[in-house]
Amino acid sequence: MATRFYQIDAFADRPFTGNPAAVCLLNEPASTSWMQQVAAEMNLSETAFVVREDDENWQLRWFTPTVEVPLCGHATLAAAHALWKSGDLALNVRVRFHTQSGLLTASRQGDWIEMIFPAAESEPHDEPAGLAEALDAKLIAISETKMGIPVWLAELESEAAVREVKPNFQKLAQVKHGGVIVTSQASTPDYDFVSRVFVPVAGIDEDPVTGSAHCCLAPYWAAKLGKQTLAGYQASKRGGVVKVTLEQDQAKLSGQAITVVQGKLL
Repeated sequence: MATRFYQIDAFADRPFTGNPAAVCLLNEPASTSWMQQVAAEMNLSETAFVVREDDENWQLRWFTPTVEVPLCGHATLAAAHALWKSGDLALNVRVRFHTQSGLLTASRQGDWIEMIFPAAESEPHDEPAGLAEALDAKLIAISETKMGIPVWLAELESEAAVREVKPNFQKLAQVKHGGVIVTSQASTPDYDFVSRVFVPVAGIDEDPVTGSAHCCLAPYWAAKLGKQTLAGYQASKRGGVVKVTLEQDQAKLSGQAITVVQGKLL
């Protein structure tokens, strides 16, 4: 039986912006090896695989072209959008995803999709060897955090500095962890902070818009700015907006999504 799939631009209010993800709506559970092959064929930063448990509960897994990952924000948003777009789920019904990172939920709030993720705290850390050189940037603070996998959170001196970073990805992949979020307070109106995300160890040099990264960016900037509700802009070439509200140990991430391709895997 053919498998329905969608290609969706997540954290985007128009096509060809935000972060593209493929979503496969499975008729039954599939093997890990097959899902990895499909993700390699799709060749996007993430491909999500969704299979129904009951009317509100779904199993969800995420794959890059090379590995399975334990958490992905933009592909979760895309998966929820696909379920509502396909009619598999009524627009007024909240979706409950069961994942390697626990239960994740998503609900529609007008044109926005709100997802509830666990907030991720970061701990100050000495600068790891080779990081500043790999980024070719001045780092004013370093923290260690988790974005599904351990990553470095590097604060730079300005939004311009974040936008201008040009990593040496070969060197960056040799730094412990390999995954790096660079961030600064925003100077652009309407945003509280900006960021970029590099994960060469997962086959992703730069991720266009990263929901899971905002699970640690939110508490980091909330503590610095004294705000619980923030707007982040991920300043990749495609770019995207992620709104975040902190509530105790949870991060509510909100974004929009646009379907650009739909079809069937034969």
